[in-house]
Amino acid sequence: MARQPMADPWDERLAKARAALLHALHGTDPLGAVCRSCVRLVPVAGASVSMTGGRAQAEMLCSTDDLSARIEALQFTLGEGPTVDAFTAGRPVLVPDVPGAPAQAWPMFAQAMTGQAVGAIFAFPLQYGAISIGMLSLYRERPGWLSGGDLAIALEIVDVAALALLNHRTGVLNGEQLAFLPRGREQIHQATGMLIAALGIPADQALARLRGHAFATGRLIDEVAHDIVNRHLHPRDLDQ
Repeated sequence: MARQPMADPWDERLAKARAALLHALHGTDPLGAVCRSCVRLVPVAGASVSMTGGRAQAEMLCSTDDLSARIEALQFTLGEGPTVDAFTAGRPVLVPDVPGAPAQAWPMFAQAMTGQAVGAIFAFPLQYGAISIGMLSLYRERPGWLSGGDLAIALEIVDVAALALLNHRTGVLNGEQLAFLPRGREQIHQATGMLIAALGIPADQALARLRGHAFATGRLIDEVAHDIVNRHLHPRDLDQ
């Protein structure tokens, strides 16, 4: 009898995470459930979700602990920090070493973080189409990058958190909103994580390389991601 190919543990982890997150959407507190899922699915100490109305306007809707809440409150009080930059730029801002980050980037925020048990912050915009509707922020107590697999899970959380926030704003979770949640993006997230791990580049650059290679070769980004995940294409091949 022919042996069945072993399932990729990364694929299994993504599938389980997505199932857990989608299940959370149908609870009594979907936004809070998705926020709490962050610390179960990704190796971080805390998470928060905020609804944004501008660079200096934000309403924190949930946090997993007091320090998560303080990190976000300080950033929007001071008008600077990774979460503020992520909202302004409309892309993830990943800071693996908060104590070692250049103080000139966020001078007031850096001073406020002195002595706090915050080693890393990973901030993601929550978007509906081209519109940023909120922010997801994760922190670790010690410095360190998220692995490619962890980042892939974080990007899954971003997708579902955006839908949960949209549901919070409209009060209705219906078929039209569920259609907003991207389907089949697991491989794009996984390929993005693999590029980050292999090339040591930020998430936005990794995704840009996937899109650029797809455009240059006349293919869909889903096809390029499939080839990366299935080892038909090496991340460094995208530099050629």
